[in-house]
Amino acid sequence: MQALTPLRYLDVVLVVAALPFVVLAGLPLLGYGVGAAAWILQRAAGVALERQAAKTTEIRRQVALNLGGTLARAWIVGGAILAVGLAGEREDGLTAAVLVFVAFTVYFGLSLILHTVARGAK
Repeated sequence: MQALTPLRYLDVVLVVAALPFVVLAGLPLLGYGVGAAAWILQRAAGVALERQAAKTTEIRRQVALNLGGTLARAWIVGGAILAVGLAGEREDGLTAAVLVFVAFTVYFGLSLILHTVARGAK
């Protein structure tokens, strides 16, 4: 299972690796930058909250950290997309939204696969 650990962060790698394509396609850099920053920030927060929840033995605290963290992370990303769309051009918001959508799709798909593999290994 340890060999699959780098796959957990493939979404972050893809977000960073998308920069040259965004530049070559002439897409809004402000939208890309805000979307990438919001995604990476919320992923880092998610990892920290998961580790904190794993350390505690109190079930209510685990649920509060995981559920509250998930909701807060969604609001952070959604707020960043909305803010860049309003502060910049509409295309900035669209670029941020598409970037986050692709990153989330990769993250969600890999999460399902990795959790299934982890269950099978137990």
